[in-house]
Amino acid sequence: MPVRDYDPDADTQLIESRFTGKNEVANCFAYSRKTGENLGVIELDDVRRELANNNVFVWIGLHDPTAETIREVQEAFDLHELAIEDAFAEHQRAKVESYGNDSVFVVVRTAKLTDYTIRYGTTAIFMGKQYIITIRQGASHSYQSVRDYCHRRPEKMRMGPIFVLHAILDFVVDNYLPITDKLGRYLREQEREIFSEDFDKQTLRNMYELKSQLVHMRAVILPVQDICNFFINHKKEDFLPNFPNQAKPYFRDVNDHLLRALDAVNGLNEMLSVAMDTYMAVVTMGQNEVVRKLAAWAGILAVPTAIAGVYGMNFDNMPELHWQYGYFIVLLVTLTICSLLYYRFKKSSWL
Repeated sequence: MPVRDYDPDADTQLIESRFTGKNEVANCFAYSRKTGENLGVIELDDVRRELANNNVFVWIGLHDPTAETIREVQEAFDLHELAIEDAFAEHQRAKVESYGNDSVFVVVRTAKLTDYTIRYGTTAIFMGKQYIITIRQGASHSYQSVRDYCHRRPEKMRMGPIFVLHAILDFVVDNYLPITDKLGRYLREQEREIFSEDFDKQTLRNMYELKSQLVHMRAVILPVQDICNFFINHKKEDFLPNFPNQAKPYFRDVNDHLLRALDAVNGLNEMLSVAMDTYMAVVTMGQNEVVRKLAAWAGILAVPTAIAGVYGMNFDNMPELHWQYGYFIVLLVTLTICSLLYYRFKKSSWL
C-alpha cells in the first residue's frame, strides 16, 4: 500500500542517542520478524546484541550525521566503503547496488519546493537481512510519517526491512507529485502574461528558469525507475535470500507512482515549450504590427515630403510658381493623396 497519510510539514520527532551531535539526530527501533510489531527504541550501542536474535531487525535513521557517527555505524554493520563514499557524494545520481555480503545500497534524491524553486537532498539506504539504515541529508520532508505508517501495519512489517525500503521509496516518489502540481499552477499564472500587449523580459526569464528546473527534476526522477526495476525483476540468487516475493507488487506500485510523476514532468515540459514558443510568436506579431504602422505612416508622410522637396528647389524657371492659386492646389492635392493612402492602409489593417 502507498504511503498516503503523511504531513509534509511535520516536525522531525526522533529519539536522540549518544551519537547525537550538533547537526545530527539519530533514532533506532527494533522490530519482530515474526509479528512485525515495534519492540521499541534501542540504543545504537545495543544493536549488536539485538541482531544476535535472528527474529529481530532494526531500523536506524540518521539526519545529517557526523563523520564519527558514520564510521561507527560502518564498523558495526560492515558497510562497504564505496557505498559510504557514494552516500556522501554531492549530486549523487539515484542508484542501487547489491554487495556480496547480502546487503543492498540505495541512493535516492529527495525534493522540496520553496518559493517555486526546487531544492534537492539525498537519502542513502543500507539494507541487510536484519537491518535498514537511512541517512537523510539536505532538503527533504521528515520520515516520521513513514515510521508511523509502518508502525500501524505490523502485518506488512513481517516482510522485514524490504517493506521499510518500499515505504521510504514510496514516500519520496509521492512527494514529487505535489511539486509538479504547484509548478503546473505557476505555469498557468505565467501563461496569463503571454497574451499581454507589452513584452516583459521577466516573464520569459521565469519560463526559462522553470524549464531548467523541470529538466533537472526529470534527470533526478528518471534513475529511480532502475531502482524499482531492480526489486521487481531481480533474480533470487543475485539478491537477499530472504526477499519475499509478496514484496514485488509494492515496488510495482512505487513504479506506477513514479511514472505518474514522470508523465507530469514531461507534460509540463511540453506545455512550457509551447508557451515559450507562443510567447515569442506573440512578441514577434506585436513587433510586426508596430513595423507595419511605422511603414504606413512613413508612406503617407512621403507624399508631402516629396512635393515639398520638389517645390523647395530654388530654380528660377519652374512651372506653377506664379499661379495665383498654385499653393492651394498643391495643398489640396497633397491632402487628397494622404487621405487616400490613410484610407487604404486603414482598410488593410496597417493602421
